[in-house]
Amino acid sequence: MDTVTFKAKGISVSIDTAVGHIADLTIESGDRILKPLHRAPWIDEPQETLPLGLPDGVTRLSGDFLCAPFSRSDVEEAPLHGWPANSPWKLVDNSATTDGWRAVFRLQRPVMGATVEKIITLRDGHPFLYQEHAFIGGDGAISVAHHPMTIMREGGHLAFSPKRAIVTDANPLEPDPARGSYLLAYPARSEDLHHFPGRDGTVVDLADYRLDRRHEDFVTLIEADHGGPGWTAVSRIAEKDVVLVLKNPAELPITMLWISNGGRDYAPWNGRHRGVLGIEDGRTAVGHAASLGDNWLKREGIATAFELDPERRVAFRHVIGALAAGEGKVVGDVTASAGRLHVTSVGNVVLDAPYDAEFLGIGGGR
Repeated sequence: MDTVTFKAKGISVSIDTAVGHIADLTIESGDRILKPLHRAPWIDEPQETLPLGLPDGVTRLSGDFLCAPFSRSDVEEAPLHGWPANSPWKLVDNSATTDGWRAVFRLQRPVMGATVEKIITLRDGHPFLYQEHAFIGGDGAISVAHHPMTIMREGGHLAFSPKRAIVTDANPLEPDPARGSYLLAYPARSEDLHHFPGRDGTVVDLADYRLDRRHEDFVTLIEADHGGPGWTAVSRIAEKDVVLVLKNPAELPITMLWISNGGRDYAPWNGRHRGVLGIEDGRTAVGHAASLGDNWLKREGIATAFELDPERRVAFRHVIGALAAGEGKVVGDVTASAGRLHVTSVGNVVLDAPYDAEFLGIGGGR
């Protein structure tokens, strides 16, 4: 695999330059090593054993990557999730900073005529990967999403910044029972994460990630107006940590959850892709054309694409990290203050860590 690795005190990240995916993220926490991100089990298998025609982004599926567009590339020809998730990136800057490391990658293909850059920043002692993506020039509009994936050996508990709605669209990911299975009702909507309609008429608690049921599901969470960073916290039971993903809701107003828990029975998934959660913060509908046209999110006042301009740089930022925690530590709130991130459990236990509270360009808030 074509990887390059960068390190700062207590943290390292490896990038698969063939597709721009994060191949590894390692965080030191005292005498523990935390690995918050997922890597597909087939990556190390002989490529000839994989089905023909898979996008490179699936054959090398790992960590996090930029989707541009998100899902179907049906405006400008490209594979699923676009060229940023499926084609090479070149390292164009790689240098130590006064407090860590900074690297810049450039996608070797244009997207809607724009040059795309990925800026990776590590800070000494911070258990967080800071990312910025920029579209320089271009014409038209592009939908985008991050695609971080975590994995849980024994399940976990999910918590989020305030959301005003949780929605499934009309179509499940795996409607054919000969190929897979799903758990949720489609279409459906709820304002309560703990009470979402299931396909069989039962109620599903989306905050409880269980491994005793096999399913593949996709749900969209719309950020509420709360004035702070958007955040997702995954308390992993067996791993005894909290995986954190943060965004600026003005840039990325929705969070899409890809719940991949053994619900695909065909290659290369083969029912073995279990305990995986994609936390896909985006500015998008499902598919490029849908994002640019009329869609249900736009009708609710949610932006689903960035407008590009030949004379302008369009950028957005994102943060991924992890903190060591006791087994089953359920998160109640996440707040930022000068130089620190505070993660408060429902039992009022506070974990905190060094954090660049200015990076996302938004106040601490909830």
